[in-house]
Formats: sequence, structure tokens, C-alpha cells
Amino acid sequence: MATTTSGGGDFTSNLGRIYGIYTGGFIAFIILMAILSAMGVPNRIIGYMFVGFTIMIYAVIGILSRTMQVGEYYVAGRRVPAIYNGMATGADWMSGASFVGMAGTLYILGYDGLAFVLGWTGGYVLVAILVAPYLRKFGAYTVPDFLSARYGGNLARFIGVIVLFSCSFTYVVAQIYATGIISARFLGLDFNVAVYVGLAGILVCSMLGGMRAVTWTQVAQYIVLIIAYLIPAIWMSTVKTGVPIPQLMQGTALAGITALEAAQGIAVNHITPFVHGGYNALNYFLLILCLMVGTASLPHVLMRYFTTPSVREARVSVAWSLLFIFILYFTAPAYAAFAKWTMLDLVASGLTPENIAEKAGWMMRWAAADGSLVQICGKAAVDAAAIAAACAEKGVAGALAFKDINLNADMIVLATPEMAGMPYVISGLVAAGGLAAALSTADGLLLAIANALSHDIYYKMIDQNAPTSRRLVVSRVLLVVVAIAAAYVASTKPADILAMVSWAFSLAAAGLFPALVLGVWWKRTNSAGAIAGMIAGFAVCMYYLLGTRYGAVGFYEMWSGLSTASAEAVAKYTELKAAFAAAAPDAQAAAWVALDKHAQTIANWWGVKNLSAAAFGLPVGFVVMIVVSMFTKEPSRELQDFIEEIRIPRGKTVMEEKAA
Repeated sequence: MATTTSGGGDFTSNLGRIYGIYTGGFIAFIILMAILSAMGVPNRIIGYMFVGFTIMIYAVIGILSRTMQVGEYYVAGRRVPAIYNGMATGADWMSGASFVGMAGTLYILGYDGLAFVLGWTGGYVLVAILVAPYLRKFGAYTVPDFLSARYGGNLARFIGVIVLFSCSFTYVVAQIYATGIISARFLGLDFNVAVYVGLAGILVCSMLGGMRAVTWTQVAQYIVLIIAYLIPAIWMSTVKTGVPIPQLMQGTALAGITALEAAQGIAVNHITPFVHGGYNALNYFLLILCLMVGTASLPHVLMRYFTTPSVREARVSVAWSLLFIFILYFTAPAYAAFAKWTMLDLVASGLTPENIAEKAGWMMRWAAADGSLVQICGKAAVDAAAIAAACAEKGVAGALAFKDINLNADMIVLATPEMAGMPYVISGLVAAGGLAAALSTADGLLLAIANALSHDIYYKMIDQNAPTSRRLVVSRVLLVVVAIAAAYVASTKPADILAMVSWAFSLAAAGLFPALVLGVWWKRTNSAGAIAGMIAGFAVCMYYLLGTRYGAVGFYEMWSGLSTASAEAVAKYTELKAAFAAAAPDAQAAAWVALDKHAQTIANWWGVKNLSAAAFGLPVGFVVMIVVSMFTKEPSRELQDFIEEIRIPRGKTVMEEKAA
């Protein structure tokens, strides 16, 4: 790979052979791990070897792809073939949220969890139709680059960087959180240490070679994660139905779930819409909308289409991206269904506090990694004695019910091989897949942040005469600083993975989507309108997100007239507020936590969850942008002609022609 620094022909022409050998080698490694496991090698050693081997491969690719060329570092020399860019985009896209969190959310929410699948998949249709080919035609290095040239000057660029940083930082925290969970469980590390171990793997891949290293690493990571995701699903489908195609047998799994729910007296069925997690039809469809629009606005996703050789390749690349993403997303609902079927079977077999160590020892192993991952009878399931004491305190005698066992959504996919009784080698494989998913997305996100700060802030706004070497050093230093900050935030466990990712999508949708879409499709949009619209949309979204999540008490009291809370919920709020006011000093903290937690459930405007904060910011951004543009000076004729040229999704890159 090091020989491709300038021309890259030898490497790119042999990509099929190179990655074919890599895939065969990885399958051979899995077989070797299975043999070692059968020979009695301890499970922990197998886990270390899976994680260590895969990270070592990514590190080697990153080191061999190191570069000091600006074009290679920022956009991989714009020579990534469409199919491989599609595969890299798939890995970039299928983050810890997709691999670790999505099937787990479907496991818990049932039908309502499909909003994530529909939103994220539909978002790529918007990318293909509205954004990607046209940004590639423009020829920028970063999204703020486009905003600056389209809307004139550095103010639009600066606002774009702020939005980019906010959504990408939130997103990368979720990925590092995912690596922490995996490292804690499979390497036996403390979670606070594990997040920094995962961080080390991320930095090696992205710091030295920039987009070039990240691209070729992500192709390798896609191969690992898709193999790791499919094998457990195929295994469960084969064992449960005799048919090794889980996607086709999902209906059988859902029928099995429904039958077991009826037998166990579970009234709220897995397949019933709008009954899980507080989702109603309004929140369901608004979440789909926000995820779709956010997908078409995420800078690290859009950056991937800057790397193709031509505008046509960018369009083809989107199609390949959809295919590679579809493979996992079509499998996730089946994965969740078979996992829940397996868990209900386990409960039906007569699971008790006394026999849980024998029948489901995996629960205690996961609880030992992090007490919040598995709770039985409301307490961390760290050992049989703790489980028995918690159930006795709650008055649960004899066999446990499904409702007594609380599994965190973020551990479902990773724990399913153990739950289903698969050989430990499959658990190690899934851990490697989850790590690949989180690392691939974190690489892209950190690079997007570092590139925006170094290219758009340092180079474009501070020192336009900076030599190439200094620009790349600045980018690498900023990447490390941002990564360490993200790891620190992840160590505080601010929220579950899917929640953090959803916030990132809303921020991107509200802050960037109107400016990107109108920038291409409405020539009348001007600098004043774009700046006002980005500020207004982003501010409203951020205010709603922070207010309902971290300032719910004050937010509710200010906007109680927009709350749809029931009389009972309002009465409970009043009661909790009075209890807080009357609490002794040593009890005030606990009283406040109870009050704030309840306030979060009733503070939302018209009941809209903060996961869909863009539902308010997005229309505000569009309206402000259109109104201000209509009442201020229209863009120059030259710029309007420039925009007309961008709309033709073929031919030469416009920005390069203008710079010539």
C-alpha cells in the first residue's frame, strides 16, 4: 500500500485479489480459533486473540497507508473505485449503533424499533437523489468547504464547522462507548480503562494516513463485521427452524415469540405497534424523518463521496453503499427475533435464582463487566447470591418471569452467541465484528472533525500560507485531542448508544440539511439566508435536546402549556417537586434525581421525544432560510450559473475547473 502514494494504479488494480486473500485469511483465522477452542484454550485467550488480531490488521493497513500528501490525506486522492467506496461507506455507516444497538433495540421495542431501520435505509435514498453526486461535482474537501464557496465567506464555513463538530462529536462518543463495552467484557478490563484501549485502535487507523488509511481499513472492517453479524443469525435460524436463511424465517421466529408470550402471560406483544418504549405513531414517523434527513446531512458520510474518481462513480458508489448496508439491515430484525425467541425459551425452561448460574451463567459474566447491562429483580446480576437476595426482596419466589430479567439493549447482539449456546469462538467473532463496526465509524467521524478544524479553521481562516506538512501535523494533533476528549465523555456513560446516535442525526439534520439541499436546488438562497437558517435550525434543535434531557425540570415549567402529559403524570410531578422541597440536605440529591427523571417524561412539546429534536429545528431552518433569502439581495449571476453547473451530475468537477 505504501507504493500507491502518488499513482496508486498497482494497488487499486489489484484490490479484488488483495481483499480476496484477506477474506480467505480471516475465515482461516476463525477456523484456527475454533480448533484452539476445541483443544481447550481458555475463552479469555480466544477473546484476546480475536480482538488483538483484527486490531493488528487494521493498524498494519493504517501504517502502510500513511501519507503526507494533502489530497491523499483528505480525500484518498479521489481514486477509490465505486464498489470499494460503497463497502467503505457501509462500514463507516454501520457503526456501533447499527451492529451493537439496532438489533438490541428491536429485541426490546419489537415493531417500534423498525423506525431505525426504515429511517437509516431511507436516508440513503435522499443521499443519492439530493446530495452526494452534487457535492462530488463541486469538488470540495469538506462539507464546510462547500458552504463557504456556495454562500460566500468564512462565516458560513465557521457555522458549518460548529454543526459538524457537535453532531460528529456526539456520534463518536457513542462509538467509543461501544468499544468500551466490548473491551470490558471480552478483555476483562474495567470499563473506564476499556474505552481508552478502544481509542488506541481507532487512532492507529486514522491518524497516520487520513482518509486513505481509513478507506482501506474500512473495507477490511466491513468484511469482518458482516461475517460476524451473519453467522450467529444463520446459526440460530438453522437450530430453530432447520433453514439457514434467517431473513426468510423471521416470520417463524415471530410466531414462536407470540406463542411463548401468550404462554407466559405477557400482555404487550413483541409485534404490536406503538406500545413499547413510549412510541406512538407521531414519534415513530418523526423519528424516521429525522433519521432519514440526518443521514443525508452527516459530514463523515458525505465525505466518503468526495473520494471517488468522478461524479458518475459517486452515483454508482451510493448504489453499492445501499447494497452493503441492506445486507445487515435486512438481517437485524431477524437477529433480534431469534434472540428474543431464544431468551423466552430460556425463561420457559424454568429459570430460577438457584439454577441461573448453570443455565445462564453468561448473565453474571456480563453483569460483572458492567452492572447496568444485566439486572434481575431490579439489581445487578453479579452472582447467584445477589440475584437470590434481590428477588427475595422484591417478593419473587420460584421461577423467574421474563419481566424480571432486564437486558441492556447494547449487549443483546454481543451476548446472543452465549445465550444461544454457541461455541465461544462465535462470541469472539461477534466481539471482533462489533469492534470493527465501532472503529470504522469512529475513524471516519474523528477524521471529519480533525479535517474540518485543520482545513476549514486553521488553513482557510487562520493561516492560508501554511505548508502541507504543518497542516497535516495540525490535523493529527487535533484528531488525538478530540479523540481523548470523546473517550473521557464516553467513560461517563452519558446515555445508551442509540440515543446518542439519534441526537447526532437530529443536530446534523437541523443544522446542515436545509443549507445543503437549498444550496444545490434553489439558486435564490443567499449567504444571509443560509447563515440565519443554519443558526436558527441548529439552535432550536440543540435547545430542545438539551432542555428535555439535561434541564427537564426548568424546561417543563417554562413550556408546560405545550406538554401533553396526563393529569396523573402532572400530579406526580407536583408530588415529587414538593418532596424535593421538603427533603433533608442528605436526601436532596436522590429527590432531585427522581424529580428530574419524571420531568424528562413529560417535558416534551406535544409529546415529541428528544430523539426527534430535528422535528422542530428542521422546519425552522428551512423557513428562516427561505424568508431571509427572499427579502435580501439575491446571489450574483456568476454564482447562480455555478449552481446550475453543479446540478448536472456528470462531467468535470466544477471547483477544480474554477481554481484552474
